Amino acid sequence: MSKPHPVARQAARFPIGRREVGDGAPCFIVFEAGPTHDGLESAKDLAGLAAEAGADAIKFQVLDPDRLVADRRQPFSYEVLVDRATGRTEAVTEPLYELLRRRSMPHSDWKTLKQHCDGLGLAFFATAGFPDEVDFLAAIGCESIKIASADINHYPLMRHAARTGMSLQIDTGNATLEEVAAAVDVIRGAGTDRIVIHHCPSGYPARLESINLRIVATLRSMFPLPIAFSDHTPGWDMDVAAIALGANMVEKTITRDRTTRSIEHMFSLEPEHMRGFVTMVRDLEKALGAPSKTLSEAELAGRRKIRRSAHVSRAVRAGERLVEDMIEFRRPGDGIGPDEIDPYLGTTFRRSLEAGEMLSAADLAGR
Repeated sequence: MSKPHPVARQAARFPIGRREVGDGAPCFIVFEAGPTHDGLESAKDLAGLAAEAGADAIKFQVLDPDRLVADRRQPFSYEVLVDRATGRTEAVTEPLYELLRRRSMPHSDWKTLKQHCDGLGLAFFATAGFPDEVDFLAAIGCESIKIASADINHYPLMRHAARTGMSLQIDTGNATLEEVAAAVDVIRGAGTDRIVIHHCPSGYPARLESINLRIVATLRSMFPLPIAFSDHTPGWDMDVAAIALGANMVEKTITRDRTTRSIEHMFSLEPEHMRGFVTMVRDLEKALGAPSKTLSEAELAGRRKIRRSAHVSRAVRAGERLVEDMIEFRRPGDGIGPDEIDPYLGTTFRRSLEAGEMLSAADLAGR
């Protein structure tokens, strides 16, 4: 198995659909609707909301529960929101098979949905669980395939997906860093470097102690690849932090109603907050700025008004020597600054100055 191998961070950027993802590109905003739709019309509705809010992509899960889940009684636990006012939640346990069945659709519906997303200008992403599902998604023009965190060690699936030429996204979930590195090696070995690595804290919702946002920075240091954050918490505080730590993509689940009694609804964005989320991301990007500090002409002019320059504190005569107690530093900073005065100390005045006059280099002779 591959070991984590820290490397120097390089520009990691490539196109997905109409946009680019990676360093230097705007944060790629993905709205996840895979667990929160219940059929074609519901999925189309959520796609419309995502496009209206300004998202770059919407993601679904093309999974066949009849093939994926061998034990149809296998339980799965999550929380639902019971009371908006108090935030009270309730634990729910149901068969994983039933949970997945609610979001299952025939190929004809997926084709219709993909066409609908194309018309909205949304990139269409999807999780796939079997090679033939990957082939189907490639055939309908899916822009990016996601490998679920549970399949971080499913090397045959990853190799098959890599060979399609589509970009791949891998969820890390409960995987170790060694397992993530091994998965990246497998995908690269199959012929693609177009990989997005998701830091995806486990839990529905994720608990604060399990979010471990510093992993975003760790993944950036390990891999010259775009790093994403898949958020499983209410609100968007964790997304703000992840972007500040360098996440190139954020994935946030959306719903019509957070009180829907099914998985992931309780921590999803509702319609009235989706646009706010996109605006927050774009405003945050502007505020973060660039890693190097370059001042504009307006900023340079502004700082001159508040910085100081040397003025004589008393009247002086031509021929006197400049000493420190002759000087006061006053605004604006149009003359000799406090950081520039030392070389002039001990030089003589070429002309007489009245008390309070600003000192200039032309007023002083050499030593």
